[in-house]
Amino acid sequence: MPDDTDAVVQVPVERKSAPLGQTLKQTFLSLRNRNYKLFFIGQLISNTGNWLTRVALILLILKLTGSGLAVGLLTAFEFGPVLLVSAWAGAIADRHDKRKLLILTQSLEMLQSLGLAFMAFMPDPPLYGLYILAFVGGTLLAFDNPLRRSFVSEMVPAEDIPNAVVLYSIIVNISRTFGPALAGLLIVTLGYGWAFTIDAISYISVLVCLFMMRPKELYKAPARPKAKGEVLEGLRYVLSQPFLWISLSMFIVIGMMSYNFNVTLPLFVTDSLHGTETQFTILYSIFSFGAVIGGLYVANKKLVSMRHIIMGASLLGIALLVLAFMPGVVTASAVALLVGMASILYMTATTAIIQVQGRRDMHGRVLSFQTVIMGGTRLLGGPLLGWMADAMGARPPIVLGGAVCLLAALFGYYASRGYATSNV
Repeated sequence: MPDDTDAVVQVPVERKSAPLGQTLKQTFLSLRNRNYKLFFIGQLISNTGNWLTRVALILLILKLTGSGLAVGLLTAFEFGPVLLVSAWAGAIADRHDKRKLLILTQSLEMLQSLGLAFMAFMPDPPLYGLYILAFVGGTLLAFDNPLRRSFVSEMVPAEDIPNAVVLYSIIVNISRTFGPALAGLLIVTLGYGWAFTIDAISYISVLVCLFMMRPKELYKAPARPKAKGEVLEGLRYVLSQPFLWISLSMFIVIGMMSYNFNVTLPLFVTDSLHGTETQFTILYSIFSFGAVIGGLYVANKKLVSMRHIIMGASLLGIALLVLAFMPGVVTASAVALLVGMASILYMTATTAIIQVQGRRDMHGRVLSFQTVIMGGTRLLGGPLLGWMADAMGARPPIVLGGAVCLLAALFGYYASRGYATSNV
């Protein structure tokens, strides 16, 4: 792994066209590691359940209230705890056995899904109860997220880390493709309660896979004792590395105004395009399928750089501006595919550069800072965008998101010009 002496991430060189078999092998390179293969399988199933629950909960709140602000508040309850405790959770992840902690967090998340199922089966679910359970889920996410993401680099050798990081993002987006579609199917057939119940059952797969892993085959960083100022040490490290503070600065504004898809997309489909809940789940699945395509493309590349982050932000901004002016669900779905592709290029590059270029003993803390930013941007941006949609319609928030992406890309370009060209 690179350390402070490594100034830049190497930019991939152009390669001649390779046979399909070789391309697929390169794309899924990290699956040759048994532990990572188990992680991939378990997370693919469990994340599908997670997205099923996330979309079902959004639609349930929208059904109960009909309010964009209520949907934004749901996002705030889910991600508020992430803002408050993720930095310390990242320090814990850097000190302890990540596999054992994941078994604990995933078990508790299963219980939270069962709680949602119990409440959804009620004839008139109390809104405050759904918000409380969303807050509980957000608290568990605050600990679970940096654990899962930093655990990726412990399951594969150093040369496979870039591919493993990208494949993990593909897991999330494949799940985001099937989860919303499954949510739409279950909601119109069996009801909201069964959506949450199936999510709870899906956690069994990830727990079985975690128990089946071989601890001796993990590439663990040397254990270190608890020390004072761990979070501040991580913050100083971020501020000392241009590729970190520039990319995370971009993520603050993009996360707040552009990446709140859980708020903007359902309001856009149901309000501006006058679509149904089922049409929203289909559009969201198409959006996520675009992210899978983008992720597969990125997975075939060895490394990432600031150039990819800037490119992803620019493409996302353009795609969002086009989406905002679509007249119907069909045309919006086609553009949503492009939005998904651009979003995964941006987000994967932002995450992968941390794990490829950052010091291994800092992975948990730096990724937790990214998670804190995500929590903060959802906490502030979700209600703001929901209020804006209620006041002006659902198109202006998407236009604003596109403009912010382009401005952030411009900032990233000029801020990184003073550093080595291969980092740009």
